[in-house]
Amino acid sequence: MSSDAHLQYILRLADNALILGQRNAEWTGHGPVLEEDIALSNLSLDLIGQARLLYTHAGQLEGALTGQPRTEDDYAYWRAEQAFRNYTLLELPHAGPMVATSSAARDYAVTIVRHFLYAALMVPMWQALTASSDSELAAIAAKSVKEMRYHLAHMRDWLVRFGDGTETSHARAQAALDWLMPYTNEFFATDAVESAVADAGIGVRPADLRDTWEATVRDALDEATLAWPEPGPYVSTGKQGVHSEHMGYLLAEMQGLARQFPGASW
Repeated sequence: MSSDAHLQYILRLADNALILGQRNAEWTGHGPVLEEDIALSNLSLDLIGQARLLYTHAGQLEGALTGQPRTEDDYAYWRAEQAFRNYTLLELPHAGPMVATSSAARDYAVTIVRHFLYAALMVPMWQALTASSDSELAAIAAKSVKEMRYHLAHMRDWLVRFGDGTETSHARAQAALDWLMPYTNEFFATDAVESAVADAGIGVRPADLRDTWEATVRDALDEATLAWPEPGPYVSTGKQGVHSEHMGYLLAEMQGLARQFPGASW
């Protein structure tokens, strides 16, 4: 039996994958080297593929709840900003604290650190979700955990390369980490939706994954000779639908074509 919490949980997972996939796709044709340009594009496609599976499942759940099933396009292109429930971390631009001019609008260290922090969470989360009482979610998780293990390994290698590289690359990685780490508090701020699906055996309480996530991150930071930023109390609110000023611009880019030509097909 589906519930509103069940639906909202699936949409959160889907929104996270879609928004990070959209953000990272901005590097297509602009990667630091050709091989990495192609690699990051493929990782973005993995995330968008995960989002598609989850949105399709969400549409079926919504149909069971309301009698009006929705499609993946409905969720991706026709929801307003406040309806998205992704982590704020994932919508932030690539332009981190060491980007000083408009001619350098992206910092690859920001991209790497952000994706690493997210992948370090999603590997144990997808693994746990393979045991979900929602059989469709469990199947999606079984596929997704394989992809995210590769994402984590790839991003960890780049993190170490940045941190243990030149003085400049180390400074960029540390600045990105200092900027982004406070947003990870949102990962573990368990709310009513997450508690409800965990109690039902559908989902996972993110707080239960914190020790595993932290061990993964600390191990990588030690090898990269990067310092763990000072903890703070700030908790972002993307999964509550309250986003940063960057979200609207991202959605305008992503949704513009569909909204210009509603009902079009190719």
